Amino acid sequence: MKTYYEMLDVTPTASMDEIKRAFRREIAKYHPDKVQHLGKEFQEIAAVKAAELTQSYKTLTDETLRADYDAQLETGEPTAAYHAAAPAAVPSTDAPPRPPEAARPGAERVPTAEPDASVSSSVFSQDRAGASDLVRKATVMRFRQALVSEFGNFEQPPLQGFQITCIPKPPFWKLKLPSRVLGRFTDHVDAAILAESWTMASRMKPDKQRDLCVFLMAPKVAPARDLAMAIAEQKRKPMPAGGKLIMVPVNTVNWAAHIPTDAPDVVKSLLARLKSG
Repeated sequence: MKTYYEMLDVTPTASMDEIKRAFRREIAKYHPDKVQHLGKEFQEIAAVKAAELTQSYKTLTDETLRADYDAQLETGEPTAAYHAAAPAAVPSTDAPPRPPEAARPGAERVPTAEPDASVSSSVFSQDRAGASDLVRKATVMRFRQALVSEFGNFEQPPLQGFQITCIPKPPFWKLKLPSRVLGRFTDHVDAAILAESWTMASRMKPDKQRDLCVFLMAPKVAPARDLAMAIAEQKRKPMPAGGKLIMVPVNTVNWAAHIPTDAPDVVKSLLARLKSG
């Protein structure tokens, strides 16, 4: 079980200001606006995580509670974990919760006013810099479910750089082999990510009878015109893996996708399953 310091990603010697900044940074990842497009299961996980962060924050910003907690850590005694039910809503990143009303006199109160510009900038920068693990796990699970619904059983040979690989088993009544599918989740999709993913996908075992559809999923996607130009640039390269390679950038916020004109029908079918999931 993580300690309260580990939950906030600070050292045991962190100052009060460092703890406040860490709390705002960490809890921003689980704000309802960040997880509302995910399934109910992951919204509940986010709520529990937010509750744990809040408990850590309240303990470490109360001088007496923190001293007691540090003493428990030093003696190796089990520390009190947060077991209360998850709150109905994740605390706002703009106004961290106040410590309990029974806090000792002299304990520093948590500011309820809007954070200063440097703190707001830090939270915003981190949010844009990378997607949280929660969103990544939810997206990968949702995509796997769409693949199962579409193909049933499929092989999943590992391929470095991709969280999902799918080689569907061909139905005995069909002569044409179904397309292979790769899935990669990143914090953004642009020309550089497209080029990198194209190179990695080209390392897949050659199969001239199957197309290879690569879904690049992220909460931030470059404009359609830029993506089209980047895809056209990559198509000029040879495809060692055989068949045709189709890049499909997908915005995980609304599941909108840039679908190339030569994409097979399975691409639209999978995207429809993702949107309805």
